[in-house]
Amino acid sequence: MTVTDTIVAVATPPGVGGIGVVRLSGPQALPIARRLTRRAQLLPRHAHYGSFIDPATGESLDDGLILSFPGPHSYTGEDVIELQGHGSPVLLEAIVAAAVDLGARRARPGEFTEQAFLNGRLDLAQAEAVADLIHAQTEQAARLARSSLDGALATELEPVSRAIRDLRVIIEAEIDFGETDLESEAAADIARRADTLHTTIRELLERLRPARYFAQGLRLALVGAPNVGKSSLMNRLAESEVAIVTDRPGTTRDVLRSPIAIHGIPVELIDTAGLHASEDPVEKIGMERAREAATGADLILELRDLTRPDAVPDLAAPAEIPRLTVWNKMDCVADSTRADHGLRISARTGAGVDALKQAIVERLGVSEGGQQRFSVRARHLDGLRTTATHLAAIGAAAPPDLIAEELRLAERALDALLGRQDHEALLGEIFAGFCIGK
Repeated sequence: MTVTDTIVAVATPPGVGGIGVVRLSGPQALPIARRLTRRAQLLPRHAHYGSFIDPATGESLDDGLILSFPGPHSYTGEDVIELQGHGSPVLLEAIVAAAVDLGARRARPGEFTEQAFLNGRLDLAQAEAVADLIHAQTEQAARLARSSLDGALATELEPVSRAIRDLRVIIEAEIDFGETDLESEAAADIARRADTLHTTIRELLERLRPARYFAQGLRLALVGAPNVGKSSLMNRLAESEVAIVTDRPGTTRDVLRSPIAIHGIPVELIDTAGLHASEDPVEKIGMERAREAATGADLILELRDLTRPDAVPDLAAPAEIPRLTVWNKMDCVADSTRADHGLRISARTGAGVDALKQAIVERLGVSEGGQQRFSVRARHLDGLRTTATHLAAIGAAAPPDLIAEELRLAERALDALLGRQDHEALLGEIFAGFCIGK
């Protein structure tokens, strides 16, 4: 976007609704709105009622409210106009087309929020939180995104960034003007303070890692031998008959998916075909898809059968994927015959399912509302890991130039996390995931 561009888009979701909003932003937003509404005066932050006029024909397209938000005190930091009319996609498109005829251009996905970031109205973490808030699938996810939008991540990182800058000032001054040997007191002090910062970042990283599940969701794969109750458990967790359940082994031949929520975490629940030795070509395809689903999961829920404890699934999944063993059909066995390990549940009666949900979040290191204070993305965790790596490389015996360079790279990683550098490709990737009109 250039400084001369004025962008326009529908800001409400696709489809029919009671109200639809068309948003304009840029230097020509107010003149275009005046021509669309034939109103010479539009008071700031005041709702005006009027008609939206087609400039080509002079006919009324719709009527509704016109609101003006002059920059820099607007969402984007520029002049912003909102036209609120009836929620007909046809009418809203006609208003957008009329604005384009008057000199605006159609906005790219996320361009309004991108402009807010470029104009300093939001940092990059806050801008990402806008998308997280829009796409939040649970109340807890929405609360964390709201906290991020308020700048919680920047507030957490700013003291670390400031401390790194202070160390850079000391080391650069010592390199340029110091008369003492840096391998003595100054270097040792910098190393101690860098080690403290490294500990702070590592603790923050450990605390925040589970929070990404609230924003990005969790893929939970149910795997096991045939007829151990995977589909029954899926129906129990989904609270709906999403999978066919019969006493016949091998009923599930393909991968089934269902969205659920566990303790505020959006979960994609994946039911898979029973894993066992078979020469049936259809079953073999289903089992291969089951293994692929398990490989792409965040957590594997391995379901076992208390009535057949020797029925073990033929699963080869990466060791780094967490796995939770669950013993089903506790309603079918006596206490004395139960397995001595693993969680015990009954997918048929629901017994033990609440304990299973708690075990899932504990296995992932997630506490409901506990230490999660804001939404976190994988990009944020990568930036923190990079910062920690550079801080860990600083030692009292390291050459001064190396210390200075590691501090510079650590600060650069934090700046990139918050968008304080010019990363055009990164911005394009982030804002492309937004909806048009936001």
